[in-house]
Amino acid sequence: MNIAILRETKIPRDRRVPFTPLQCRQLMDRYSGLWICIQPDENRCFSDHEYQQQGISVQENIDHCSLLMGVKEVKPEYLIHDKAYMFFSHTAKKQKHNLELLRTIVKKNIQLIDYEYLTDSSNIRIVAFGRWAGFVGAYNALRAYGKRYNRYELKPAWQCKDKAELMEHLSEIRVENQKIVLTGGGRVAGGAMEILDTAGFEKVSPEDFLRDEGGNIYTQLDPVHYAKHQKNIPFELKHFFSNPQEYVNSFLPFAHAADIFIACHFWDPRSPVLMTRSDMQQSGFRLRIIADVSCDIDGPIPSTLRASTILDPFYGYSIATGLESDAFDLQNITVMSVDNLPGELPRDASGDFGEKLASDVIPSILGVSDPSIIKRATIAEKGKLSEHFAYLQDFLDGK
Repeated sequence: MNIAILRETKIPRDRRVPFTPLQCRQLMDRYSGLWICIQPDENRCFSDHEYQQQGISVQENIDHCSLLMGVKEVKPEYLIHDKAYMFFSHTAKKQKHNLELLRTIVKKNIQLIDYEYLTDSSNIRIVAFGRWAGFVGAYNALRAYGKRYNRYELKPAWQCKDKAELMEHLSEIRVENQKIVLTGGGRVAGGAMEILDTAGFEKVSPEDFLRDEGGNIYTQLDPVHYAKHQKNIPFELKHFFSNPQEYVNSFLPFAHAADIFIACHFWDPRSPVLMTRSDMQQSGFRLRIIADVSCDIDGPIPSTLRASTILDPFYGYSIATGLESDAFDLQNITVMSVDNLPGELPRDASGDFGEKLASDVIPSILGVSDPSIIKRATIAEKGKLSEHFAYLQDFLDGK
């Protein structure tokens, strides 16, 4: 099999890669029938020269490759007929902005394998950048605090060479009596807690968080803490996931107790929102910095008006008008809602991602392990939607 690593085409261009140069070399050494090349790209976090040093061919023409791998969506005009592609397509949730992409994939007889749906036999995701989203998201929350209150100036994560340099900068922060609430329990939340722990915040239980008024502390909330059944039936996580429309918000006590909110949870549109615009206008509403790592626009947090960017991560939310305003006006809430946070530490994030791809996915592609991993993640092939994603047909037809 011949694999090509694509040059990213989505704007702004992502600097991450599916495999590092060393991982490419190791894969080719491990599987004698595997050959990997890359398209030239000056934007990548790893230079073309670094790949060449590992004996990886750098070439523009990839027509002879059967599997083409990128990170973000490929622009429809760059898609090649009758190929297999692997990237984050953001089509399976009927994202309207990628409808043309999905239609082109079907029209060009392309097999689309989406990283997001690569799962093991227990339906657990195999590869994800989530840890790094939480990691950089929490770092940006602390950056926002320093800028908002003129306490310190943290170097942006994207200007740091790697995780090690970023961690060194955490020693520069000067935070006083800040309470942080964090939602979520997966990889994303785990990455955020790495930052908070290193920065010297103490983790406390949700109950103690609501009682404690002093010190730099944070708490982590699972759904049982921010949602309750509308009929006060005892909370059961499985039931909540299956019937989120039966639940109502119970997050507000934490919004009245915390200064900073880092949102790392998965949100189902059928679930209750965490707060409303009127909730945010209450006199007891305390949050003044919201780092929405999940970045659900028009979702559970009214202040997430849009996705911000790596170069311009902060904007303000006017509590009075509900409109965007000055990011660091003390009358506003400072919002961070970058939707590609792992791109700020691309070398570290790519290394973790590629390691899981190499160990758990490439063997499936090459037919030396469970092929159902690829089948479950295939959204389209042979000119039509796959069985698992047949529900997208109405979306594909524009209905």
